[in-house]
Amino acid sequence: MQLPPEAPKRPEAHSLHDRMRNDDYGWMKDPEWQKVMRSPEILDPEIRAYLEANNSYTEAVLAPQKDLMDRLFEEMKGRIKEDDSSVPAPDGPFDYYHRYEQGGQHPVFCRRANGDGGEAGEQVILNGNVLAEGTSFFRIAACRHSPDHRLLAYAVDLSGSEYTTIRVKDLESGELLADEIGSAQGDVAWSADSSTFFYTILDDNHRPCEVRRHRLGEDPEQDELVYSEADPGFFVGVGKTESGRFVAISSHDHTTSEIRVIPADAPADTPRLIAPRQVDVEYDVTDRGDRFYILTNIKGAEDFKIATCPLEETDPASWRDLVAHEPGRLIKYIRLFASYMVRLETVEGLPRIVITDLTSAEEHAIAFDEEAYDLGMQPGFMFDTTVLRFSYSSMTTPPRVYDYDMATRKRVLRKEQEIPSGHNPGDYMTARIAVPSHDGAAVPVSLLYRKDLALDGAAPLLLYGYGSYGHSMPASFSANRLSLVDRGFVYAIAHIRGGMDKGYHWYSDGKLLAKKNTFLDFVAAGEGLIEAGYTRKGGIAIHGGSAGGMLVGAVANMRPDLLKAVVGEVPFVDVLNTMCDDSLPLTPPEWPEWGNPIAEAEAYDYIASYSPYDNVTAQDYPHILATAGLTDPRVTYWEPAKWVARLREVKTDSNLLLLKTNMDAGHAGASGRFDRLKEVALVYGFLLRVFELD
Repeated sequence: MQLPPEAPKRPEAHSLHDRMRNDDYGWMKDPEWQKVMRSPEILDPEIRAYLEANNSYTEAVLAPQKDLMDRLFEEMKGRIKEDDSSVPAPDGPFDYYHRYEQGGQHPVFCRRANGDGGEAGEQVILNGNVLAEGTSFFRIAACRHSPDHRLLAYAVDLSGSEYTTIRVKDLESGELLADEIGSAQGDVAWSADSSTFFYTILDDNHRPCEVRRHRLGEDPEQDELVYSEADPGFFVGVGKTESGRFVAISSHDHTTSEIRVIPADAPADTPRLIAPRQVDVEYDVTDRGDRFYILTNIKGAEDFKIATCPLEETDPASWRDLVAHEPGRLIKYIRLFASYMVRLETVEGLPRIVITDLTSAEEHAIAFDEEAYDLGMQPGFMFDTTVLRFSYSSMTTPPRVYDYDMATRKRVLRKEQEIPSGHNPGDYMTARIAVPSHDGAAVPVSLLYRKDLALDGAAPLLLYGYGSYGHSMPASFSANRLSLVDRGFVYAIAHIRGGMDKGYHWYSDGKLLAKKNTFLDFVAAGEGLIEAGYTRKGGIAIHGGSAGGMLVGAVANMRPDLLKAVVGEVPFVDVLNTMCDDSLPLTPPEWPEWGNPIAEAEAYDYIASYSPYDNVTAQDYPHILATAGLTDPRVTYWEPAKWVARLREVKTDSNLLLLKTNMDAGHAGASGRFDRLKEVALVYGFLLRVFELD
């Protein structure tokens, strides 16, 4: 039997705040990591050999599951309508949409004359399958047609590192223009006359730090710098308001934001600041008529409110409440139309859509029936319309796309995700329970299981969580997870602190010096599910990705006795070392989330007390699968590699410990829709192996 790879120990001593820490596996970070993001082939040969040895070991260990993983892949692929298409979105003379071809991995972007439902009138404006030929990784990061519909600006990532190249295509001739811009983030915003576009540049540390203006036909090397962000803790983005009248430049970290605008019909103008940044004050801006509409948490509006101000008087002193702050009602997003405002908000963890007639000030909410569900507002191109497009799904109901007439209050189902292999929602149960955490906080948990499953505590349970950055985990549909549920699993999502599932305070109570609430909520969810009879102690698999990987890594250290297995996808597990390295892409912007251990001893000590890599101890651990992406700029490949090395060194059990690194991808894994299913099949094959199911 093949033995697991052994990583050499090369102690590196680090001292900060009179604290000493030793890192035996720091050598796994390539000193030229920035160049590796652009050119992965230059990775240090010893590091490459270690990662590839782990890949070979993982493949050998899971070889008995090869047939099962192949079946899982075909099963999940069978739930995909291969020749699927989005609902066309009208914009002037055209309807725009994307579709997939039979067997195609990547989207094909198309348009046709407005209202023409026939295939004969279709124009393919960008074919991802053709562009992807001969590449090991391919992702379209942006696809933006110009306001006059003659041109298409698109951005492509060819390594998974999220460095993109922007090209411009003439939609009449089909030819590419000479304009080509590298090192871009993927944001593109056109001027009103379609002669200019704005874009964001990534620096050598992979931070979006500049917005530049490109005039078609001119040398990109001479593109004018429009805005440069001096604070490495702030990221920059560019877009347009719904009216199309303004280009908006945003600067933000996780708790503070600042917006500048440029009239889209005067692209050479200097950006105008809406309001100067204030620590822990967030705002976003859109416009209608002679006013800006502002979603903000200013002046203690923890769960956000909506204010307005004149276009020419944007100082916060001129902001007047339109929708006042209401504690417990988290306003997450607003969208403006010529006569209506729509807001997406959550109350007690459930989303709702509320529509305001801006002429009469009358408002109403769209009603839904299920106990737990997910809503989303789909972006469109039309501003002067009464039609809102939104999506709805639940853990049993595949996504549905509706057009809702805000004037007549009638909804029309435009599309429901088709499951070609068949799906009967009536075969499944979804439920929502609340479990008390260590301090009495009620943690919501969403559940999915087969209706014929005996809830006697014998079932295996997969518990998923995230709990960071204020991201809420929707109780939405996933066709993939049916492959576990149909084999007897209970699938659970813990809506833990660190997300905004129950309002902004739910986020505040799960970050900085309250971060451990996230982990304790997750433990409480597991214990509550055991007590409620959904599973048993030792019958739980936990699953998280990125910051959710930090969650499962911390919980594996804290309560391995509860668990059967751990899956950490691109897990953020080396928290202390990463937050002490201000050269890494996300470190300065993430200090408001975790604390700054370089500047503050208290933050250093607190992070050190939970960082999964630093708290691995000599104890029995569950079965563990970790994944990584070689060109991942968000959670660098060496974090899971170091974590697995330390676990392998000190753990006292003989359970599986596997590392799988995608050598051709980044944070999101494989780029093709079918290639991604192979990665899911690997995870599910691992879980079914340890639970002895097939």
